Amino acid sequence: MKTIDELLSEGVAGKRVFVRADLNVPLDGTTITDDGRIRAVLPTVKALAEAGARVVVASHLGRPKGAPDPAFSLAPAAARLGELLGADVAFATDTVGESAQATVAGLADGQVAVVENLRFNAGETSKDDAERAAFADRLAALVDVYVGDGFGAVHRKHASVYDLPARLPHYAGHLIATEVGVLKKLTADVKRPYVVALGGAKVSDKLAVIDQLLGKADRLLIGGGMAYTFLKAKGHEVGISLLQADQIPAVTEYLERAEKNGVEIVLPVDVLVSTEFPDLKTKAPANPTTVAADAIPADQEGLDIGPETRKLYASKLADAATVFWNGPMGVFEHPDYAEGTKAVAQALVDSKGFTVVGGGDSAAAVRTLGFDETAFGHISTGGGASLEYLEGKTLPGLAALED
Repeated sequence: MKTIDELLSEGVAGKRVFVRADLNVPLDGTTITDDGRIRAVLPTVKALAEAGARVVVASHLGRPKGAPDPAFSLAPAAARLGELLGADVAFATDTVGESAQATVAGLADGQVAVVENLRFNAGETSKDDAERAAFADRLAALVDVYVGDGFGAVHRKHASVYDLPARLPHYAGHLIATEVGVLKKLTADVKRPYVVALGGAKVSDKLAVIDQLLGKADRLLIGGGMAYTFLKAKGHEVGISLLQADQIPAVTEYLERAEKNGVEIVLPVDVLVSTEFPDLKTKAPANPTTVAADAIPADQEGLDIGPETRKLYASKLADAATVFWNGPMGVFEHPDYAEGTKAVAQALVDSKGFTVVGGGDSAAAVRTLGFDETAFGHISTGGGASLEYLEGKTLPGLAALED
């Protein structure tokens, strides 16, 4: 895989360079609530612009249905990118049409443009190879060189991720090179003890990665909504907590295999419960109660790990040489249910090992809860991509960047 450093050494002045970024930021109307993904691509965009390239940044945002939708416009992301760069960033109001063609043609050396949401064109996400190829051809006509730097999308077989690199000289940007280097530390020659903390809502989202980790990790800490399927598999009452009953057989098999393989699976010993889900908009006091994890009342819902579990998980992370964390421990968006996620984040900050926050809600939680991002070894920009890499899958966007 060639990197941007090789491209820069070859010289890019005057060349039109397509940067496939991941600007899929959360929006409240037109206000960006977390600009982490925009900041993550800055090193690549800055390096290219300073070397005299004419930089064309492209990304998806949300899930529009193959047609323009103002609610998913990249205009706020383009404006924020300009603020972070300290330079004007041109914005094309379409992806490959007249506006994109004119905007790219109007770039001078060292200038940057953003084209509109790639998913406004059905060809971007089409499962039909010919339709994707046709869109990739139109994107390729705009530029001279391809730089892949949207790590959060490399597990998608989309036109701008998979098909376009084959049509142009292609390189990995700084972010993708960094992300791949980190993931290799989690899969090859791992320093031990290797501890993985997994949370989030659904156990089904994590089954494949758990399957792989049972042969690699020394210890798995389970929290979030997925923990209740594990607790149910052990015969405990979980009340009205989030439960995937159809996954109990798989979870039971994993618990048995972990014991056989000497992998420690650590489950909550107490949880915060309530009869109703908290209001995340008003953040009105929820007044949860703490109960033992094996004694959740039938009319109560588990919404965070309890204080004893926080201490337990911190102790299980304390001696780790390598830590990977993906998924919050509870409904961290509400202050009454944020302490479990905060405790895991703090344990990573306190760790002397190599710590990786696996993107998605975990990365959002780190920023929302006010942690210094530099206190972690690495904060990934792609939760789904990270998990699929750890599952051992071939990621289309990375395969496309290989020579």
